[in-house]
Amino acid sequence: MEYYPKTMFEFEQNFATEKSCGEYLYQLRWPEGFICPRCSHKEAWKTDRGQLHCRQCKYRVSVTAGTIFQDTHLPLRVWFKAIWQVVGQKNGISALGLKRVLGLKSYQTTWLMMHKLRKAMVRPGRDQLVDPVQVDETYIGGPRPGKRGRGAAGKTLVLVAVEDRDGRPGRIRLHKVKSATGASLIPAVKQSVQPKSEIRTDGWEGYNGLSSCGYTRTIIRETAEVGKNLLPLANHVTSLLKRWLIGTHQGKPSPSYLDYYLDEFVFRFNRRTSRSRGLLFYRLAQQAVNVGPLIGSEIAGGKR
Repeated sequence: MEYYPKTMFEFEQNFATEKSCGEYLYQLRWPEGFICPRCSHKEAWKTDRGQLHCRQCKYRVSVTAGTIFQDTHLPLRVWFKAIWQVVGQKNGISALGLKRVLGLKSYQTTWLMMHKLRKAMVRPGRDQLVDPVQVDETYIGGPRPGKRGRGAAGKTLVLVAVEDRDGRPGRIRLHKVKSATGASLIPAVKQSVQPKSEIRTDGWEGYNGLSSCGYTRTIIRETAEVGKNLLPLANHVTSLLKRWLIGTHQGKPSPSYLDYYLDEFVFRFNRRTSRSRGLLFYRLAQQAVNVGPLIGSEIAGGKR
């Protein structure tokens, strides 16, 4: 099934009730028919409470169990409207803006909803970037006195990886890293880029270990001085990221939550050419039923 509403009118018509929203999630979660999460049996009956009761192991499961919607106190209609709003805005929407649009009373509830949707923006088992890939770092944080660039205090370091498509950016990956040392940078690169790929960097020593990990490292320029436009695609993505954080989220997020904002930016950037708001709604709703639940205490500590 790959059905999605193409207009706001279709969206309001198709998801006007909790039943229609639940049926849509069912089709997204089990497009080939029900499969029991415990024993993989394919037959079940629906209970009076709307749960699915496995005929073989008697396990009961709801359509929202094991998804980001698990244990929610909000109607699915509100969640669907939130997803439509999030994907429909070119630059996204802040938790405060979403709270106003949905008419919710609690900012904390809306903030938690946004972070759950950001978790769903990372597709399980997503593909790594393919070469050539430009890799650089940037610091996220407000202006502070003291040293700039690598080694700056009071800011959060983010690794930026961008596919080079004949001088144009392809897909991207962003990762918060502890430091500009190889011990932090190399694992982030390995998580982002396919093995044996060509990686283009400046001359920073933190990338010296790429060759021993099977990558082909191309040094664009030996110097690694801050301010030099060594890696234009990575620098372009960095500029867009910082403008987005300032424009949509009024500055820098707390370092504990930065990963979630980076995931949202990656989701948006990698789908920037999509002309269908409905298709983005479909993709995010589809991923929302394929990732596990997220609770507030997990968000507070940042992504592991």
